[in-house]
Amino acid sequence: MASAGNGPDVILLPALSSISTRAEMYPLLERLASDCRATTVDWPGFGDLPRPRADWSPEMLSTFLDWFLSQMSPTTRMIVAAGHAATYALHHAARHRDAVDRLVLLAPTWRGPLPTMMGYRPWFARVRAAIDWPLIGQLLYRINVSRFVVTSMAREHVYSEAHWLSGDRLAAKLAVTQAKGARHASVRFVTGYLDRVASREDFLDLVRKADKPTLVVYGHETPARSRGEIEALATLPHVRLERLEKGKLSLHEEFPDAVISVIRPFLFDGVGSFRPFASLP
Repeated sequence: MASAGNGPDVILLPALSSISTRAEMYPLLERLASDCRATTVDWPGFGDLPRPRADWSPEMLSTFLDWFLSQMSPTTRMIVAAGHAATYALHHAARHRDAVDRLVLLAPTWRGPLPTMMGYRPWFARVRAAIDWPLIGQLLYRINVSRFVVTSMAREHVYSEAHWLSGDRLAAKLAVTQAKGARHASVRFVTGYLDRVASREDFLDLVRKADKPTLVVYGHETPARSRGEIEALATLPHVRLERLEKGKLSLHEEFPDAVISVIRPFLFDGVGSFRPFASLP
């Protein structure tokens, strides 16, 4: 866990991915510290420390989030969630109606990479079982998080600038994939086992049930399938979409100043709550 600043609490939830940790939220945390106490934390099964072998599930992650937020100040009313963390924040808000006042969703996703590419397949369960095996599983996992695979996927889906993930940044991301036990949560995310919902309608329904002023920030370069799911939120009256000129799935990490410029007034000045939105251009 990391915190900075004083004032109202804002919780920053990193994405769920093979290279995600709380560190991806540090650029936002540092910029928000003058307005609030910003706090970020790693999800169970993710992060840069050794992790136990476990059959990580949406229920386990939601239970962790419920517990973590219960430990924070009673004034914790604002959550900023990236990627897959968005559906967990929405799920929490839908079940704890008085716990959250405002939500910021950064390039929100609800479907893992493999289901996004090919739909949900029964054989994904065999992939998870194989990756869990002690020897062959480690080998298969290493192949899928090699330097070549990580950089290729990052350039295609995650970062806008081709060379942003290089040098020390790349070394840090690769170290995350090599932490003991990293493969168990990673394969569950990739195969969709950690998806909190199973369809676009379920995703929209979760936002309706949360029923909170919600700012969605995403980039013009967001991959087409993810962008389609995000822009479907424009039909909901309490959701405001802000599309930045640049950015893919980790725009908050790559372009923190642009992201802060739209989330700060929403969080602290009450801009954009429960007002209708015009159709996207």
